[in-house]
Amino acid sequence: MVLVVLSAVIAFGLFYAMSRKAAVVPGRLQFAGEYVYDFVRNSIARDTIGSHDYMRFVPLLFTIFLFVLVNNFFGVIPLIQFPTMSHIGYTTALALITWLVYNTVGVLKHGFFGYLKHQTVPSGITGPILIALVPLEFFSNIIVRPFTLALRLFATMFAGHLLLILFSLGGEFLLLHFEPRILGIGSGLFSFLMAIGVSFLDMLVMFLQAYVFTLLTAMYIGSAIAEEH
Repeated sequence: MVLVVLSAVIAFGLFYAMSRKAAVVPGRLQFAGEYVYDFVRNSIARDTIGSHDYMRFVPLLFTIFLFVLVNNFFGVIPLIQFPTMSHIGYTTALALITWLVYNTVGVLKHGFFGYLKHQTVPSGITGPILIALVPLEFFSNIIVRPFTLALRLFATMFAGHLLLILFSLGGEFLLLHFEPRILGIGSGLFSFLMAIGVSFLDMLVMFLQAYVFTLLTAMYIGSAIAEEH
Protein backbone atom coordinates (compact mmCIF):
# COMPACT_ATOMS: atom_id res chain seq x y z
CA MET A 1 0.00 0.00 0.00
CA VAL A 2 2.88 2.35 0.75
CA LEU A 3 4.36 1.66 -2.69
CA VAL A 4 1.03 2.34 -4.39
CA VAL A 5 0.76 5.72 -2.66
CA LEU A 6 4.41 6.41 -3.47
CA SER A 7 3.83 5.62 -7.15
CA ALA A 8 1.04 8.20 -7.31
CA VAL A 9 3.26 10.80 -5.65
CA ILE A 10 6.13 10.03 -8.05
CA ALA A 11 3.94 10.21 -11.16
CA PHE A 12 2.24 13.45 -10.07
CA GLY A 13 5.47 15.10 -8.95
CA LEU A 14 7.38 14.09 -12.06
CA PHE A 15 4.81 15.35 -14.54
CA TYR A 16 4.12 18.47 -12.51
CA ALA A 17 7.83 19.29 -12.77
CA MET A 18 7.76 18.51 -16.51
CA SER A 19 4.82 20.84 -17.18
CA ARG A 20 5.43 23.59 -14.60
CA LYS A 21 7.58 25.70 -16.95
CA ALA A 22 6.02 24.66 -20.24
CA ALA A 23 7.34 26.53 -23.25
CA VAL A 24 6.84 26.49 -27.01
CA VAL A 25 10.39 25.19 -27.35
CA PRO A 26 10.48 22.44 -24.70
CA GLY A 27 13.42 21.73 -22.48
CA ARG A 28 14.65 18.19 -21.87
CA LEU A 29 12.27 17.50 -18.99
CA GLN A 30 9.25 18.90 -20.82
CA PHE A 31 10.21 17.03 -23.98
CA ALA A 32 10.35 13.74 -22.06
CA GLY A 33 6.90 14.33 -20.55
CA GLU A 34 5.39 15.30 -23.88
CA TYR A 35 6.93 12.25 -25.53
CA VAL A 36 5.27 9.89 -23.03
CA TYR A 37 1.95 11.72 -23.28
CA ASP A 38 2.04 11.73 -27.10
CA PHE A 39 2.86 8.02 -27.07
CA VAL A 40 -0.25 7.20 -25.05
CA ARG A 41 -2.48 9.73 -26.84
CA ASN A 42 -1.48 8.94 -30.43
CA SER A 43 -0.08 5.40 -30.49
CA ILE A 44 -2.60 3.89 -28.07
CA ALA A 45 -5.74 6.03 -27.75
CA ARG A 46 -6.10 7.55 -31.22
CA ASP A 47 -4.91 4.54 -33.21
CA THR A 48 -7.08 2.12 -31.23
CA ILE A 49 -10.27 3.99 -30.33
CA GLY A 50 -10.46 6.25 -33.39
CA SER A 51 -9.86 9.90 -34.16
CA HIS A 52 -13.38 11.09 -33.21
CA ASP A 53 -13.86 9.73 -29.68
CA TYR A 54 -10.38 9.09 -28.32
CA MET A 55 -9.56 12.36 -26.51
CA ARG A 56 -12.05 11.90 -23.67
CA PHE A 57 -10.35 8.61 -22.75
CA VAL A 58 -6.75 9.86 -22.90
CA PRO A 59 -6.62 10.95 -19.20
CA LEU A 60 -7.74 7.48 -18.09
CA LEU A 61 -5.33 5.65 -20.40
CA PHE A 62 -2.44 7.95 -19.52
CA THR A 63 -3.07 7.42 -15.80
CA ILE A 64 -3.28 3.64 -16.18
CA PHE A 65 -0.07 3.51 -18.20
CA LEU A 66 1.91 5.62 -15.71
CA PHE A 67 0.48 3.87 -12.67
CA VAL A 68 1.27 0.37 -13.95
CA LEU A 69 4.69 1.39 -15.28
CA VAL A 70 5.90 3.03 -12.05
CA ASN A 71 4.61 0.18 -9.88
CA ASN A 72 6.21 -2.40 -12.17
CA PHE A 73 9.60 -0.71 -12.03
CA PHE A 74 9.61 -0.88 -8.25
CA GLY A 75 10.72 -4.46 -8.88
CA VAL A 76 14.23 -3.39 -9.96
CA ILE A 77 14.83 -0.51 -7.53
CA PRO A 78 17.35 -1.51 -4.84
CA LEU A 79 16.01 -1.82 -1.28
CA ILE A 80 12.45 -1.96 -2.60
CA GLN A 81 12.54 -4.63 -5.31
CA PHE A 82 8.87 -5.49 -5.12
CA PRO A 83 6.67 -4.86 -8.17
CA THR A 84 3.28 -3.88 -6.79
CA MET A 85 1.54 -5.55 -9.71
CA SER A 86 2.85 -8.92 -8.54
CA HIS A 87 0.07 -8.64 -5.92
CA ILE A 88 -3.11 -9.82 -7.62
CA GLY A 89 -5.36 -7.48 -5.61
CA TYR A 90 -4.05 -4.43 -7.47
CA THR A 91 -4.27 -5.95 -10.94
CA THR A 92 -7.83 -7.08 -10.16
CA ALA A 93 -8.80 -3.55 -9.10
CA LEU A 94 -7.37 -2.07 -12.30
CA ALA A 95 -9.10 -4.70 -14.42
CA LEU A 96 -12.43 -3.98 -12.74
CA ILE A 97 -12.03 -0.26 -13.47
CA THR A 98 -11.44 -1.10 -17.13
CA TRP A 99 -14.46 -3.43 -17.13
CA LEU A 100 -16.73 -0.79 -15.62
CA VAL A 101 -15.53 1.92 -18.01
CA TYR A 102 -15.90 0.06 -21.30
CA ASN A 103 -19.26 -1.48 -20.36
CA THR A 104 -20.59 1.87 -19.13
CA VAL A 105 -19.59 3.80 -22.25
CA GLY A 106 -20.97 0.96 -24.38
CA VAL A 107 -24.36 1.11 -22.65
CA LEU A 108 -24.42 4.91 -22.90
CA LYS A 109 -23.66 4.71 -26.61
CA HIS A 110 -25.97 1.88 -27.67
CA GLY A 111 -28.46 1.50 -24.80
CA PHE A 112 -28.53 -1.55 -22.52
CA PHE A 113 -30.10 -4.06 -24.88
CA GLY A 114 -28.41 -2.54 -27.92
CA TYR A 115 -25.06 -2.96 -26.19
CA LEU A 116 -25.79 -6.58 -25.30
CA LYS A 117 -26.61 -7.24 -28.94
CA HIS A 118 -23.53 -5.34 -30.03
CA GLN A 119 -21.26 -7.47 -27.84
CA THR A 120 -22.90 -10.86 -28.29
CA VAL A 121 -24.21 -11.01 -31.88
CA PRO A 122 -21.39 -10.98 -34.48
CA SER A 123 -22.10 -8.74 -37.45
CA GLY A 124 -23.44 -10.58 -40.50
CA ILE A 125 -24.13 -13.85 -38.66
CA THR A 126 -27.67 -15.24 -38.67
CA GLY A 127 -29.41 -18.53 -38.22
CA PRO A 128 -29.12 -21.38 -35.70
CA ILE A 129 -25.37 -20.86 -35.26
CA LEU A 130 -26.25 -17.88 -33.03
CA ILE A 131 -27.47 -20.34 -30.36
CA ALA A 132 -23.85 -21.33 -29.85
CA LEU A 133 -22.17 -18.00 -30.66
CA VAL A 134 -24.20 -15.66 -28.42
CA PRO A 135 -23.27 -17.39 -25.11
CA LEU A 136 -19.64 -17.66 -26.22
CA GLU A 137 -19.48 -13.99 -27.19
CA PHE A 138 -21.15 -12.94 -23.95
CA PHE A 139 -18.74 -15.05 -21.92
CA SER A 140 -15.72 -13.79 -23.87
CA ASN A 141 -16.57 -10.07 -24.12
CA ILE A 142 -18.39 -9.45 -20.84
CA ILE A 143 -17.19 -12.03 -18.31
CA VAL A 144 -13.67 -13.18 -19.20
CA ARG A 145 -11.94 -9.90 -20.09
CA PRO A 146 -11.32 -8.55 -16.55
CA PHE A 147 -9.92 -11.92 -15.45
CA THR A 148 -7.49 -12.16 -18.36
CA LEU A 149 -6.40 -8.54 -17.87
CA ALA A 150 -5.70 -9.08 -14.17
CA LEU A 151 -4.04 -12.48 -14.50
CA ARG A 152 -1.78 -11.50 -17.40
CA LEU A 153 -0.22 -8.58 -15.56
CA PHE A 154 -0.07 -10.36 -12.21
CA ALA A 155 1.47 -13.58 -13.56
CA THR A 156 4.16 -11.79 -15.56
CA MET A 157 5.27 -9.58 -12.69
CA PHE A 158 5.11 -12.43 -10.18
CA ALA A 159 7.13 -14.77 -12.41
CA GLY A 160 9.82 -12.15 -13.03
CA HIS A 161 10.09 -11.46 -9.31
CA LEU A 162 10.48 -15.18 -8.57
CA LEU A 163 13.25 -15.51 -11.16
CA LEU A 164 15.21 -12.68 -9.56
CA ILE A 165 14.82 -14.28 -6.14
CA LEU A 166 15.83 -17.68 -7.50
CA PHE A 167 19.07 -16.53 -9.12
CA SER A 168 20.01 -14.11 -6.32
CA LEU A 169 19.46 -16.46 -3.38
CA GLY A 170 20.74 -19.42 -5.39
CA GLY A 171 23.93 -17.51 -6.17
CA GLU A 172 24.39 -16.63 -2.49
CA PHE A 173 23.96 -20.27 -1.44
CA LEU A 174 26.39 -21.53 -4.08
CA LEU A 175 29.04 -18.96 -3.13
CA LEU A 176 28.86 -19.52 0.63
CA HIS A 177 27.82 -23.12 1.19
CA PHE A 178 28.29 -25.32 -1.88
CA GLU A 179 31.06 -27.93 -1.94
CA PRO A 180 33.49 -28.25 -3.66
CA ARG A 181 34.27 -24.57 -3.22
CA ILE A 182 35.68 -23.98 -6.73
CA LEU A 183 32.52 -25.31 -8.33
CA GLY A 184 30.37 -23.38 -5.86
CA ILE A 185 32.14 -20.07 -6.53
CA GLY A 186 31.93 -20.52 -10.31
CA SER A 187 28.28 -21.51 -10.21
CA GLY A 188 27.44 -18.72 -7.78
CA LEU A 189 29.05 -16.05 -9.97
CA PHE A 190 27.20 -17.42 -13.00
CA SER A 191 23.95 -17.29 -11.04
CA PHE A 192 24.53 -13.64 -10.14
CA LEU A 193 25.26 -12.85 -13.79
CA MET A 194 21.97 -14.52 -14.71
CA ALA A 195 20.21 -12.38 -12.10
CA ILE A 196 21.61 -9.24 -13.74
CA GLY A 197 20.52 -10.48 -17.17
CA VAL A 198 17.03 -11.31 -15.89
CA SER A 199 16.81 -7.82 -14.36
CA PHE A 200 17.38 -6.16 -17.75
CA LEU A 201 14.93 -8.53 -19.42
CA ASP A 202 12.43 -7.86 -16.65
CA MET A 203 12.65 -4.11 -17.23
CA LEU A 204 11.65 -4.64 -20.85
CA VAL A 205 8.76 -6.85 -19.74
CA MET A 206 7.68 -4.24 -17.18
CA PHE A 207 7.32 -1.62 -19.92
CA LEU A 208 5.61 -4.04 -22.30
CA GLN A 209 3.08 -5.10 -19.68
CA ALA A 210 2.16 -1.48 -18.92
CA TYR A 211 1.77 -0.93 -22.67
CA VAL A 212 -0.28 -4.11 -23.21
CA PHE A 213 -2.62 -3.39 -20.29
CA THR A 214 -3.26 0.15 -21.56
CA LEU A 215 -3.61 -1.00 -25.16
CA LEU A 216 -6.16 -3.68 -24.27
CA THR A 217 -8.12 -1.15 -22.21
CA ALA A 218 -8.24 1.12 -25.27
CA MET A 219 -9.25 -1.80 -27.51
CA TYR A 220 -12.12 -2.77 -25.20
CA ILE A 221 -13.34 0.82 -25.06
CA GLY A 222 -13.06 1.14 -28.83
CA SER A 223 -15.01 -2.06 -29.45
CA ALA A 224 -17.70 -0.99 -26.95
CA ILE A 225 -18.41 2.33 -28.68
CA ALA A 226 -17.87 1.18 -32.26
CA GLU A 227 -20.78 1.17 -34.67
CA GLU A 228 -19.88 -2.27 -36.02
CA HIS A 229 -19.01 -5.30 -33.89
